[in-house]
Amino acid sequence: MEDVNQSMSSDVSQRAQELRKLLQQASYEYYVLDAPTMEDAVYDQLYRELQTIEEQHSELATPDSPTQRVGEKPATQFHSVRHNIPLYSLENAFNQAELTAWEQRWRRVAEDEIPESVDYVCELKIDGSALALTYEHGVLIRGTTRGNGIEGEDITQNVRTIRTIPLRLTVANPPERLEIRGEAFLPLDVFAHINVEREEAGDALFANPRNAAAGTLRQLDSRIVAKRRLDFFAYTIQFPDGTVVENAPDSQWGGLKFLEAAGFRVNPNRRLCTSLGEVAAFYDDWSSDRHNLPYLTDGVVVKINSLSLQQTLGFTQKFPRWAIALKYPAEEAPTIVENISVNVGRTGAVTPLAELRPVQLAGTTVSRATLHNRDFIAELDIRIGDTVIVRKAGEIIPEVVRVLKELLSAETVPFELPTHCPVCGQPVVQPKDEAVTRCINTSCPAILKGALVHWASRGALDINGLGEKWVDQFLSRGMVHTVADLYALSEEDLVQVERMGNKSAQNLINALNESKQQPWTRVLYGLGIRHVGSVNAQLLAEHFTTVEALHTASPEEIETVYGIGPEISQSVHQWFQVPANQVLIQRLQEAGLQLEGDALASSGNKQNEAIAGKTFVLTGTLPTLKRDEAKTRIQQAGGKVTGSVSKKTDYVVVGEGAGSKQEKAEKLGIKQLSEAQLLALLIDSVEPDQPE
Repeated sequence: MEDVNQSMSSDVSQRAQELRKLLQQASYEYYVLDAPTMEDAVYDQLYRELQTIEEQHSELATPDSPTQRVGEKPATQFHSVRHNIPLYSLENAFNQAELTAWEQRWRRVAEDEIPESVDYVCELKIDGSALALTYEHGVLIRGTTRGNGIEGEDITQNVRTIRTIPLRLTVANPPERLEIRGEAFLPLDVFAHINVEREEAGDALFANPRNAAAGTLRQLDSRIVAKRRLDFFAYTIQFPDGTVVENAPDSQWGGLKFLEAAGFRVNPNRRLCTSLGEVAAFYDDWSSDRHNLPYLTDGVVVKINSLSLQQTLGFTQKFPRWAIALKYPAEEAPTIVENISVNVGRTGAVTPLAELRPVQLAGTTVSRATLHNRDFIAELDIRIGDTVIVRKAGEIIPEVVRVLKELLSAETVPFELPTHCPVCGQPVVQPKDEAVTRCINTSCPAILKGALVHWASRGALDINGLGEKWVDQFLSRGMVHTVADLYALSEEDLVQVERMGNKSAQNLINALNESKQQPWTRVLYGLGIRHVGSVNAQLLAEHFTTVEALHTASPEEIETVYGIGPEISQSVHQWFQVPANQVLIQRLQEAGLQLEGDALASSGNKQNEAIAGKTFVLTGTLPTLKRDEAKTRIQQAGGKVTGSVSKKTDYVVVGEGAGSKQEKAEKLGIKQLSEAQLLALLIDSVEPDQPE
């Protein structure tokens, strides 16, 4: 019997190895080569099989497994670590003369050891965040930010979420230790999508992809990092001093080929040059073509190709002597601030805008630029009439960079944000820990207009024909005060609106009636709760299948939903505590909107009658089930799992080493279940007796 068990164990271990290899290869083909050979459904099936094996045989789980991409728990903080090899920044050059001067400097340092010919490698400089990756025996063990070049922050959990970073190198006999350097970045389409979601959720927009990438890497919750789909280009391979590696590359060009063979994505837009003339040609070739790339680049990195010559040249106190960044000039232009206006968004954010004398930037005409907030205006002392330098940040969002002080006029006066909302006249406030000033009058026409337009938008209730033009008229006539008022409008009401004929009125009534069939997830998104974009609305609606369930949920219960953090849970909870919002929900219910749904419909799971709608708390170590496995099985049966015991808790599942949660359950008289009783409940749908 023992031999049979050993044989079965060996078979499972071999199967896990096979699955990991298959999935790693499929991921490499999909994310790095952009040439997938495995269908998504097949990948998902194999992934679930591996996941099940590792859950049932925890000793088979490995750090390089595809299942380890996203951490289960958010980090509480990042720890500073010292780089094994310093991560130097690059010296900058801004023209051909400065590039030539750089060559002259390094030649003076190594004049006695310069070979007859010197090659250069040109690589596009990606506008992102530098990372240092450490591999031991081919397995990723650490990922850190650049920091100050000597010390960085350990963000390994976040680095694992980047699909173009292999968890295991795809080379035979990898060296004992290896360091890879590269750039994490956000593709432009992903960046645009993130900003759309942030705008929908009422959050401040990221200024450019570089800042967004840096901010993403420092998220404590790796699940958020995974959702933002960071990308990565590797560009340097380094071996610790004294390491002897068979067939190690002897050039930068060879190093890039090694990185490709090891499973990394390496920027294909690179060139091996034999002179600075060829370097200049590469630079010129991309000066305009770079705008067609799916990511941002702000220059060309020029490196001496020979690694031995690199070692001879070494470093200054700040830079490597053997490399330089030849930067493209930022697309900037001077213009005049003709006015500063203030916009009030649907979340009440009061945003100052510079109205500019039109100027051409990056192929478009720019006439307005955000001034962000009160602090930004004060820092630059921007005034009406000032001549300013405006730039397309990341070639996407116009921003004011600086004021030309030499052109200041004595007639200008400092600009102050209004103390009262320019739309409704109510006082504005600046919430604690926020840079944004807000109008908090929920009846403010600007907020109401934004709410109505958002409610009718395609991603929400998708009310065809209800645009800003009609919303403005409804508001000016006092016809609507909340989104619920839309459903009380009659054809007779609508035809009274200027230029609204009978046909248009009937079409809008039909569209409003059709919107009543939109699912609960869209209604939740349409409510415009701060921080709740379309993705978070989907997550919440799948977990809380009725508006009542979400209304009565505590912030802790809301936070148990995968992907929902404390900021979102607090925002949702607070929204439902406002009496006016409770009235709104009641009126939407009476109007026939869909305020409930089936969380399990998409997965095909059948709810367990004894578990559906019940709240569980898990405490202690269960004999066979992992905590996450028990939680998943309860949720699949229709139950909820929270982290704290309260009067609303139905069952506490007790394992070995249970502590205060079990004591609280006893005080409150809450039923306690052993693992065996939980499994029986999951299988039999029969409520167990209270254990003795």
